[in-house]
This record gives sequence, C-alpha cells and structure tokens, in this order.
Amino acid sequence: MGTSEGRPEGRFASTVRVGEKGQIVIPKGARELFGIGPGDTLLLLADVERGIAIVRPDLFEQFPESDPRTPGRGTRAEG
Repeated sequence: MGTSEGRPEGRFASTVRVGEKGQIVIPKGARELFGIGPGDTLLLLADVERGIAIVRPDLFEQFPESDPRTPGRGTRAEG
C-alpha cells in the first residue's frame, strides 16, 4: 500500500546537500517517519563498502547482528 506521496508506506528516499559546515538537513518526511525531533540524539554509522546510515539508537539496538561489538563483526580490537 502506497502513501499519498507515491512512495511505499514506511519508506523514504531523498537527496540532501552538505552545507559549508558539513551539515545536512534531515527532510521533514524522514523526521516524521522516524519520530525524530529537535534535540534528539542519532547514531551515525559509516562503512566504506556500505555507506553512511543515521539511526535512532533505540532502533539500532533491535539489530544485534549489526552491532560492531558483536563477535565476528566490525573492526574493534578486543583486549
């Protein structure tokens, strides 16, 4: 089932421009979809092969296989 804006429900795609200070604006549709508001803390994940993702920390916790601290994942040195 699609939304009134022609995209699948629960999904959002957009381009953003990086400003002079390296900042981006998260589009209103994405903020509304994920309940992101002023002052919220977000987690930025970056991987040279997979790109950049920005998630709410509580959503990231739902996917332990994505956690770089999970054994066999990420590049964090143990010790």
